[in-house]
Amino acid sequence: MLAGAAFAVQAQPAPGTPPAGGTQAQQGRKAFDPAKRAERVNKRLADLKQKLKIAPNQESAWTTFANAMQPPAAGQRPDRGALANLSTPDRIDHMRAMRDQRNAEMDRRADATKAFYAQLNADQKKTFDNETARMFNRGPGGHRHG
Repeated sequence: MLAGAAFAVQAQPAPGTPPAGGTQAQQGRKAFDPAKRAERVNKRLADLKQKLKIAPNQESAWTTFANAMQPPAAGQRPDRGALANLSTPDRIDHMRAMRDQRNAEMDRRADATKAFYAQLNADQKKTFDNETARMFNRGPGGHRHG
């Protein structure tokens, strides 16, 4: 739901340029739209804020948390064509660097979540736990199971 990751990338193709290996439709994937992703995240955050009934004295903590949950900027997806042109050791190093950056982003979001959670009262914590537990009921690509 709210977790996300940032990636380091090589140069991205121009907008409208199909990715290496054909268009996304040919590869069986929907086109990635960063604006739609940000819209979904902000809708979920707004819904969560309403359910938590954030008090005025919690507004600053909420803002810090919500800002930390924003998805990474567009263009932070790996360039598969560039990766394919690397030697195997270089590709491994690049993939490790991307993993390290994703982990750092996850750690940053986790720290922001824990700091925000500490500002909640008992009822809000229960609501937060119930609402965010939903993200663990999702499979690959964020799709719900069951």
